[in-house]
Amino acid sequence: MLYIVSFFTLALSLLINNAAASLFLGIFLAIFFNIPEKFYTKKYGSKILQTGIVFLGGSLSLTTIYQTNSDFFLWISLFVLMAFGSVIFLGRLLGISEKLSFLLASGTAVCGGTAIASVAPTVKAKPEEVTIAITIVFLLNALAVLLFPLSNEYLELSDKQFGAWVALSIHDTASVVGAASSISEVSVEVAATLKVGRTIWIVPLLIFSAWIYRNKNESFGLPLFVVFFIAAAVLNSLLQPNEIITDYLKWINRICLLTGLFCIGTQINRESLSQLKLKPIALACIVWAMIILTSLMLVQDF
Repeated sequence: MLYIVSFFTLALSLLINNAAASLFLGIFLAIFFNIPEKFYTKKYGSKILQTGIVFLGGSLSLTTIYQTNSDFFLWISLFVLMAFGSVIFLGRLLGISEKLSFLLASGTAVCGGTAIASVAPTVKAKPEEVTIAITIVFLLNALAVLLFPLSNEYLELSDKQFGAWVALSIHDTASVVGAASSISEVSVEVAATLKVGRTIWIVPLLIFSAWIYRNKNESFGLPLFVVFFIAAAVLNSLLQPNEIITDYLKWINRICLLTGLFCIGTQINRESLSQLKLKPIALACIVWAMIILTSLMLVQDF
């Protein structure tokens, strides 16, 4: 029964063809049905999203990535450091545990759930701390996919400005692309390439966390989807595919994006929501608001 309902709901999300709708339909399914941990949406959601991002890389060229990131690399780096430091500082003021603050800082500054899951072993975080951090980030991502495109109706940012804004403001790569896809393909290209500049910071983050928590035997590196994203962009630059192939790659990316967001939504259930506490939510929201406003001022000249 659950498989039938989930496939029907997933098909509906693809038919609607909206990132926010896909995410919230997944949350709706999780709230009203008891989804097992080994259910396909929980096992493959992140991988489907990451696969879609790789296909997006196949539709971009290295020239585009370099031109977009070169102007913003310093600002991206400052944003990462500012966001991380702000979460750690405010976390101490609010009396939040050191490890939970570190997880929230990683997710806020770098790449959402991917960063949290990557550093969790190195900081020896408790399962409930990981659950709280990821749930908060997922909820903020869900709001972002819905609210950022709506806010642009009043802000009237250009496609490039909007892409830069979501890349600097939204935590998770998939949600960045999801929000940008509601505006235009130009926004998606700018958002995806700039977000890579943030995601690459996962390397020094893992080195730093391993040093701080003395987990020297843990391996670290770039997430595979980022490596494949860059590799796909290299192939695009070398092979220079025609417009038909590029459009096909973008179509696959769109299907993977909508399907992945639906699957991620099913991971937010009543149990995970019940573990949320006010202080960590307030911490994440305060820093996120600071980032949104600061990045909005920055992209005015983009």
